[in-house]
Amino acid sequence: MRKFANDFKVFITRGNVLNLAVAVIIGGAFGKIITSLVKDILMPIISLIIGKDGFANYKYIITEANPDLGIAENAINYGLFIQNIIDFVIIAFIIFLIVRLAARATLLANQKQIEEERIKKEEEERIKKEKEALEAKKPKAEDLLADIKLLLEKNLKK
Repeated sequence: MRKFANDFKVFITRGNVLNLAVAVIIGGAFGKIITSLVKDILMPIISLIIGKDGFANYKYIITEANPDLGIAENAINYGLFIQNIIDFVIIAFIIFLIVRLAARATLLANQKQIEEERIKKEEEERIKKEKEALEAKKPKAEDLLADIKLLLEKNLKK
């Protein structure tokens, strides 16, 4: 039982599980926002075109209701099915737009980072070339010794 508890503790404290839990919670809240957008903002506009109740009244009645006999209406509510399809398409489109916007923002951020890295690399190369140029201008020890030797030889001949 302890091994099971330890395995569960390791499983639940992994970053992937915690990230997934956060994603599910945020996704649920986000889903409510999108559903509200569709039902409370877009569908009233669409209902202006198709009628007051939207697709809710579109149905095929198999058996009509008869309250005196205790018979409930039996109907195929194809209007609600159409409504759910429209909701799905609108929600999918909005999520597509958001994902596309996020992808573009990420792409722009990555391009900016790449450009900053390129500028930094060019600056480092420029500094390296300047150091190499300074090193090339400095006299080397062998050259200095050769010059000293020549001076000494000239002084000895005098």
